[in-house]
Amino acid sequence: MIVASRYAKSLIDLAIETKQLEEVKNDMRLIKKVCSQNPDFVTMLQSPVVKTDKKQAVFKAIFEGKISKITASFLDLIAVKRREGYTEAIAKAFDEQYKLHKHITTVIVTSAIKLDDKLKGQVLDLVRKNVTGEIELVEKVDASLIGGFVLNIADTQVDQSVKRKLNDLRKTLSGTIYLN
Repeated sequence: MIVASRYAKSLIDLAIETKQLEEVKNDMRLIKKVCSQNPDFVTMLQSPVVKTDKKQAVFKAIFEGKISKITASFLDLIAVKRREGYTEAIAKAFDEQYKLHKHITTVIVTSAIKLDDKLKGQVLDLVRKNVTGEIELVEKVDASLIGGFVLNIADTQVDQSVKRKLNDLRKTLSGTIYLN
């Protein structure tokens, strides 16, 4: 979303300039968490019926004392500019731009069971061979995989799950004609 990306870029530039990048990053992650856990809050922000001053009061009630002055001023600004409906998207875009700025690659590994420390280490070793910079490992559990794992790095996916291998085998066998 272009609007969210532009506002996030402006905020990240300001945070870098004022040497408050880490503080603002934490603020934006809190805002993103509040938005994802409270769909009614997001609906209220997007509502044209709720007046700007009421939305500003809600921002203040929820975030006062929990976020930096720069982030609070930013929330006030987007409300004045009538862009508060983009709050969650701006927070997500900020997180993405922060990771780009810091050269952080998010790696998602999905497995049938929770990974132990040894397996996490093996996954990180595998990823480090192909990725430069810092790695943020996100773990997901999906029992339907049966075994193995699915690894997502940026726009690349490596599927080594038993589920996929069984599906491939089924496709191969369904195309085979058996003669008695």
